[in-house]
Formats: sequence, structure tokens, C-alpha cells
Amino acid sequence: MNALLIYPKCPETFWSFSHALRLIHRKAAQPPLGLLTVAAMLPAEWKLRLVDLNVTGLNEEDLGWADCALVSGMIVQRDSAHQVIARCKRAGLTVIAGGPLFASEHEQFEDVDHFVLNEAEVTLPPFLSDLERGAARRIYRSAEFADLHETPIPLWELVDHRQYASMGIQFSRGCPHRCEFCNVTQLFGHRWRTKTAAQVIAELDVLHGLGWRGIVPFVDDNLSGSRASLRNQLLPALIEWRKGKSGFSFSAQVTIDLADDEPLMQMMARAGFDTVFVGIETLEEMSLGECNKQPNRNRDLLEDVRRMQRAGLEVQGGFIVGFDSDTPAIFERLAEFIQASGIVTAMVGLLQAPVGTSLHERLRRENRIGDCVSGNNADGTTNIIPHMGLACLQGGYRRLLEDLYSPPKFYRRVRTFLREYKPRRTGYALQCSDIGTFFRSFYYLSIAGKERLRFPGLLLWTLLTRPRVLPAAFGLAVYGYHFRKCYESLVDPGSSVPEAARVEGPR
Repeated sequence: MNALLIYPKCPETFWSFSHALRLIHRKAAQPPLGLLTVAAMLPAEWKLRLVDLNVTGLNEEDLGWADCALVSGMIVQRDSAHQVIARCKRAGLTVIAGGPLFASEHEQFEDVDHFVLNEAEVTLPPFLSDLERGAARRIYRSAEFADLHETPIPLWELVDHRQYASMGIQFSRGCPHRCEFCNVTQLFGHRWRTKTAAQVIAELDVLHGLGWRGIVPFVDDNLSGSRASLRNQLLPALIEWRKGKSGFSFSAQVTIDLADDEPLMQMMARAGFDTVFVGIETLEEMSLGECNKQPNRNRDLLEDVRRMQRAGLEVQGGFIVGFDSDTPAIFERLAEFIQASGIVTAMVGLLQAPVGTSLHERLRRENRIGDCVSGNNADGTTNIIPHMGLACLQGGYRRLLEDLYSPPKFYRRVRTFLREYKPRRTGYALQCSDIGTFFRSFYYLSIAGKERLRFPGLLLWTLLTRPRVLPAAFGLAVYGYHFRKCYESLVDPGSSVPEAARVEGPR
């Protein structure tokens, strides 16, 4: 069997970093980890090719070579997935689909021959067995969750790592919390399951052997789901592995209560973690209770963020507006908090209710669900009928983004963060490619962009006052360029409301 693994095109999003990628001569933020892991589960005698449409095109030679196409993606890749599947069918290929998009919307893809849903470790083996004897069903699904000890090392050799800004890795699946708006537990359950530390080290060894040096995000939905596992298994192994190895840094998504454990944060920094994403969501206690975001309740969120920063962890924050108890005052309050906290990478989105979540079920009963979600957490769209009123919600959202990512506010926030930040790393190895990145960034940010003197001013201020964090200052400025470009259409008073944001009425 000649199998073509296809990853659909991602539109421009907050996390695509598409504008920043051009400055560092990379084509995509990271490769499709799910497809690479599935590739390692396919029969050894199959011949495999992977086409990531975020890096390259799908050509006729690939389609002519293949017997079947395996397509996976997220909800935000819906439109591209439809196009890819239609093209594969025209070429006469058997189409097999799985992943988060198809887990929630497989009824919308009539041209797919076989759906392998839920976790591939569980549903792929019976599909392959049935396929071999010519009796494959259309849908394979299971309520069982996989034993990650059986998950193989992704087939990294199927991609050219030089095209990507980072290379992801996974340690755990599942989350013990029950946030009303989140579909993570629908996909992966409440029980926190992990690989062994030895599996993670084996994956890192492969990346190191292929020549990768750079950022390795842990893609877990909640890496801090079990602090004991981090403290006793993963982090000691990473600390030992990094001895004698340079050029690797890690990031992860965690909950805010990590700030309560100073020794664990210090241990994460020693293991190479320098960035954490935290779902702060909202500052309103009523809204936190409404969405069941228990780890965030009754806390000094500002001090929590600062403790993480002082431990050497840059905090990226996720925020949501549009909860039932939100009032128009929430926009100004969020803006003030984000500025004071020095959260440079602040993703703010409207509340959405993905199918299968507790929120979707509640709002469906209240007749307050509109069109399907876009899958983009920061595009100004929503599929709910908000209590605040849609016009008020979207107007306040636009003003909030304009405030946060205007050059004066953004660069002031970077300096606020850098004053608190105490990174563990003491130096940075300059590479030849960094010279080109600097001059491209200087042109787009200071000459052709809106930053003018703010970009060189930030670098000079950092060099004179905090030289250890100069690489962080440079990187954050490049991120800011991407964020502003992403939000320009949303904050432009003359722009139209995105189609997906027009909630025509309850259904």
C-alpha cells in the first residue's frame, strides 16, 4: 500500500505565527505530530509520504503514486480538509480520516471512505486488520482510552525539520478538570495518562540525532495534571538528558496553580522550560464559577503570574470574553490586568461552545446556539447568543485588541515582563541565520512597520539594563508584529464582521 498522509492548510491564526515565520525563513510553526505518530503505527511494508500543505503543495505525482490518503486535522482546518478530500476522490484514492475535526464533524464529510476516530492506538489496529481482509467498516470509534506506554516514536524522518519553527512532543493526554467550555476531556478523558520518561527521552534523542536544535513544545493540554509525575519522572529525566546538550528549550500548557509550587517551577526551569501557557480566562469570580474553572478561583492572579515570571517562566495567557455574567466593564478590566502582568502573548477570544462540551449542551437547551465554531480561538467569532448582546461583545472585543496590540501598549508590556523575568539560561549561541533574521525584522518592524523607533529602542534598553534577556526581547517583538497583523482586520472600524460571527438566531 502506498499511503499519502496529508495535513490540510491552516488559515492565519493567533498561533500560526505566519507573519513572524517569514522573518525567520520558516514555513510553519510545527509539523503534524498526530499524523507522524499514526505513520509509525502503519504496517512496516507500507510506503509512506507526508504532505503538509502548510509547507508544500499537493501535486499530481503524489496523487498518482498513492493508493490511499490519510487526512487529519483540527476544526480550524475544515475548509482545506474539504478541498483535500475532494481532490483525493477525483484522483481515485481511498480516503481515511481521523483527528479532532472528524471526531466532532464526521457527518459533514460524505466523501470519506473510512473514519478512524478517537485515539489511533485503540481504533487503528482493528481498521487495519479489517482492511487487510477486505472488510473495512466506514466508522471505527471507541470509548476506551489508550495506554500511552504503547505509543510509538513519531516518524520524524517524513518531514524536513528545517521548514519548521518548532518540533512538538507529547507526554500526557487527559485533564482532571471540568471546564464547561473545553472539549479536551471529551476527546481524551479526565484521567491523566502519560508516556514513560524513557519514551520522551527516546523521542528527544531522535530529534537530536536528526540535527534539530530549537524549541520543543510539549503539546499536552495540561502538563501539570499530576505534579508528582512531573517532579518524580519527567523533569529529572529531562535535567539529566540536557547535560552536555545545548540548543533545546521547552514550553508547555499548565494551570495557574503551578504558581503555588516554587520548587517545581525551579525544577521546570532547570529542565529547560522557559515558557508556559496558562488559561487565565477571566478575572471575574462569577464567570470562573459559571464555567467551572476551579483552579483559578479565589486567587491573586497577578501575583501568580509574577511568581512564574520570577521563576524563569514566560507566561503566555489565554483570555475569554462573553461569559453570561460579563458586563461591558470586563474589557477595560482585562486590558489593565494584561498590561500590569506583563503577559506579552495574550490570546483573547470570544466564548465559543464546541459540540460535545457541557457549555454547548446547556446553551442548546436554552436555545442560544448559532452556527458551528470556527476552530479559531481569536478571530472574533462565536457560535453562542451572548447575554451582553453580540454587537456590544464584538465592539468591546475590537477595542480591547486595539488597546493591547497598539505599539505603545505592546512595547510597554514587553518591558514590564522583562523587568520581572529571571531566566535560568545565562547566554545565547548566535547563529549565522540570526543575522538575516535581525535585518529582516528591522526592516518590517521599524522601516515598513508601525514600530518605528520602538523596536530598536527596546533592544537598546534591554542591552543596557537586562542584557541576559536580549534574545527574549527580540523574539517577543517579532511575535508582536505577527499579532498586530492578525488583528488588523478585526480592529479596523471599516472591516465587516466575519461570516462565522453572524449569529442569525437561535437554532
